[in-house]
Amino acid sequence: MENLLLLHGALGSAAMLEPLKLALQDDFRVHTLGFSGHGGQPLPQEPFTMQQFVQDILLFLEEQQLERTHIFGYSMGGYAALSLAVQHPQRISSIYTLATKYAWTAEAAEKETKLLNPDKVEEKVPAFAETLAQRHTPQDWKQIMRHTASMMRQLGQNPLLTTETLPQLQLPVQVAVGDRDNMVTVEETLWAYRLLPNARLQVLPGTRHPLETLPVQQLSQHIRQFIGQTTVKPTVTV
Repeated sequence: MENLLLLHGALGSAAMLEPLKLALQDDFRVHTLGFSGHGGQPLPQEPFTMQQFVQDILLFLEEQQLERTHIFGYSMGGYAALSLAVQHPQRISSIYTLATKYAWTAEAAEKETKLLNPDKVEEKVPAFAETLAQRHTPQDWKQIMRHTASMMRQLGQNPLLTTETLPQLQLPVQVAVGDRDNMVTVEETLWAYRLLPNARLQVLPGTRHPLETLPVQQLSQHIRQFIGQTTVKPTVTV
């Protein structure tokens, strides 16, 4: 079996990917990773950086002795996977991203971070605040949200995936986005697809940004099919 690493999105956790892991475990050696500060992982004193998440993946690969793996990255997890691929392409067989925001600018970061005010979230969306509190215990979900906003602003100023770096990636990549995603547009996904030399574009009908929008069995089949198409089977001659 080949290795498959599942990466969660911003404010998410590895536990959120357990249903997908179960759906894929008969076909791959499936691993999940919790980024620094997420899902109860130790929370750094300094704000998050995308490079820190890249290092999280590298450390995990070393700890699990995974020389090479396929990666599924949801939202921020997809950005981290491709950022890793720019720096260490030999460690990755293929990448499937879902709902990943590629086009970061100062304006885009400002728009996204307006939604990441923990006091307003607690006041206006208390159920979501409670979900975050439970997801990240014993860490402070408010600090995690502030760290995430800081990382987004940093990406707005210095994105890792650009018109210069994306064309360097020769590995197979599938970029998927929902046609009703209110955080990631089809147009910016198309921008990344056109820059990636070996990419496939997938627009999922009736799909919004949250991971749970897409049924697990359907998503697992998309991943299975993509990896199957990128894996070269040995030719048997008689």
